[in-house]
Amino acid sequence: MARSTPPAERQSDHGKIAEDPATPVPTAKKTAEKVPVPAKKPRPRKKSTRKKKPSKKPPIPGRRIVLLAALEALGLLFSLLTAVVVVMGSAAGRYSGTDFFSHLLPFTLGVTGLILIAALLLMGWLRLRRWLHQRFVFAPATLAIVLALGVGSLALRGEFFFAISQFRILVGGKEEAARVTLTHQVYAAYRRLDNVQEQQLVDRSRAYTGAIDAAATSYQLDPDLLHGIAATESSFLPRDSRDGGKGLFQITQVPQAVLRDAADRLGVAEADTTDHRHNAFIAAGTLNHYLSQMNNDLFLGLLAYNIGPKNGGLRFIMQQYGATDFVTIQPYLQQLPRDYPIRVLSHALAFRLHRTMNQLPAYEEGLNAVRIQHLGIPGL
Repeated sequence: MARSTPPAERQSDHGKIAEDPATPVPTAKKTAEKVPVPAKKPRPRKKSTRKKKPSKKPPIPGRRIVLLAALEALGLLFSLLTAVVVVMGSAAGRYSGTDFFSHLLPFTLGVTGLILIAALLLMGWLRLRRWLHQRFVFAPATLAIVLALGVGSLALRGEFFFAISQFRILVGGKEEAARVTLTHQVYAAYRRLDNVQEQQLVDRSRAYTGAIDAAATSYQLDPDLLHGIAATESSFLPRDSRDGGKGLFQITQVPQAVLRDAADRLGVAEADTTDHRHNAFIAAGTLNHYLSQMNNDLFLGLLAYNIGPKNGGLRFIMQQYGATDFVTIQPYLQQLPRDYPIRVLSHALAFRLHRTMNQLPAYEEGLNAVRIQHLGIPGL
């Protein structure tokens, strides 16, 4: 008896197992079973270790930047120039002379050292400036101005003023040395003035101040200088003198061109020497004439004003003896008043001091000498 084959194992004609249609056949693609996924816990955020960027500062206007840079540059330049003048002036006073090893060489080494120190200080300032600018934008300019004010205040002291005077002699050479010598003669003459008598001159001059100031303005002269001439000539007591001088400025022989020019400025047909205003204009015109003749040398101009056309005038005397300035002409004046310019300028200095300080300070007291020299001599 033949054994029956199960339906599932029945083979087809091609040798393959025949599938029983009653048996369910699994499909090729199975549906994925949904597995419940646990919810992910939120991870804690790590704190950022990065530093917060600082908030940006509002931009500075361009004009303000330019102004700050200009103030800084001016402050540094003033400080540098003052330091150079003081150091070189002190070195010139200390090492003045012609010997190479004891004078010229030390001065040259000092100048070289000054250049090196200035370069190092400039480098240090650039570093300091960067540090200051990061903290406060106004700091570099403020510090430069404060430095300039400090240096300027030190320059007002006596020893620094001496250094500046030495520097002027160093640069000005022979002409400056002569000028310094003459100015100290003026200061010494002021020191010898009697304050009581000088105050009387100041009081008397008030009646003629308007006329003198008008003449000075017309001829572009210092009014205190004209006051000094009037004080020397007439002591502000207008009169006719024995030698022919007339009025406030003791006018004698005046070039005709000066008289015509004074009359034109006054708006009259002819200037009258007895009129105080006219007298002042003639004096200012005469002094202006002689200053032009002496190349604006104040001492020679005043000396020529005093000599007038006598003996051919000062210009002829200087040509005769080969003199070139006030110092070299003095030995040849003999009978002529060689100290006239010194006396005029000492009175002029007194008028300037009284106008500026409302007093006549004693030259030798405290720092008055330095203050008076800073104020300067009228006309110089």
